[in-house]
Amino acid sequence: MKTSQKGIDLILSFEGFSSKPYLDSAAIPTIGYGNTYYPGGKKVTMKDPSISKEKGAELFSSVLPTYEKIVKNKINITLTQNQFDALVSHTYNTGGSDTLFSLINKKANSETIKDWFISRYITAGGKVLNGLIRRRKAEADLFFAK
Repeated sequence: MKTSQKGIDLILSFEGFSSKPYLDSAAIPTIGYGNTYYPGGKKVTMKDPSISKEKGAELFSSVLPTYEKIVKNKINITLTQNQFDALVSHTYNTGGSDTLFSLINKKANSETIKDWFISRYITAGGKVLNGLIRRRKAEADLFFAK
């Protein structure tokens, strides 16, 4: 399974684009569409040169399969496309959550999964961030969309 355009659009809408390296809300050097590393694993540094939107799109496309693979390896039940997309978005942003993956694999009830989605991973640098609250809600909404 691969991330659909709907899933890609969700990720990109929350990540936005930056041609120059910046420190994200967790003080991690980031560039392009939320990339913290380059293909091959080299981490982004604040001294890296600026990139074009085209290069940012290439960079995003080259690292997205890493997050798809995490979801595929951690989930052992059949997912809908929307569920897969929501989990890839979450994993792209957080690195993934074994607790969330476990709830899904155990087929926890919808309310438990939704509550987990919207109440976790909403802080960075010790502060609750409205952008993360919106993202988690959008991911939960997509996960449960028919």
